[in-house]
Amino acid sequence: MTRTITCLIYDMDGLLLDTEGIYTEVTQQIVGEYGKVFDWSVKKKIIGLRAIQAAQIIVESLDLPISPQDYLDSRKDVLLEKFKDTAALPGAKELTTHFYQHGITQALATSSSSPMFEAKHEKHEKWFSQFKEIVRGDDPELKEGKPAPDIFLLAAKRLGVDPAECLVFEDAPSGKEAALAAGMSVVVVPDPNMDHSLYSDATQILSSLNNFDPEYWGLPKFT
Repeated sequence: MTRTITCLIYDMDGLLLDTEGIYTEVTQQIVGEYGKVFDWSVKKKIIGLRAIQAAQIIVESLDLPISPQDYLDSRKDVLLEKFKDTAALPGAKELTTHFYQHGITQALATSSSSPMFEAKHEKHEKWFSQFKEIVRGDDPELKEGKPAPDIFLLAAKRLGVDPAECLVFEDAPSGKEAALAAGMSVVVVPDPNMDHSLYSDATQILSSLNNFDPEYWGLPKFT
């Protein structure tokens, strides 16, 4: 690559942590009470978005007789409990640990609100200490959620790095768009159920974090 990469910024849900199945399970329980089905035709629209944005799309797409906030309220306690046992996705810990040991600056930029983040973080406190900066979806300085570039630009600003020197890891189309809008390079690891044409303008597409090649980006190679 011609760009010099000095900072890595990661999305969290569906990229580092295996949370998407939990979201799907809980959402289906809620919409099922109204005779609706939450499938990939709806899920693909909301991956990577802030909770309230996703809730609005779910309520409108499935014509639910509740408000987006009602939907969020009904799922909150169940999600908080289930997220306490969230597992890391393949290659996630190995990847971040490798770069942490080599002194590469790393950050987390997640659409998750603080309560949801804390539940997911509980089991992975030591691992997440590798990130020099963590920006959450309800950060008071964050104006717009993904696909706006704000969350990635805020992370870069706090780290004091040039956005052009940041490499973002994402799984969601909205996150990919946000990274590109921020002037950053972006590696995407889409869910197998997602249409890969939605990622055609990504810098690189991988099937797993295990397939990432640091040397391609001028980063310290795996040993």
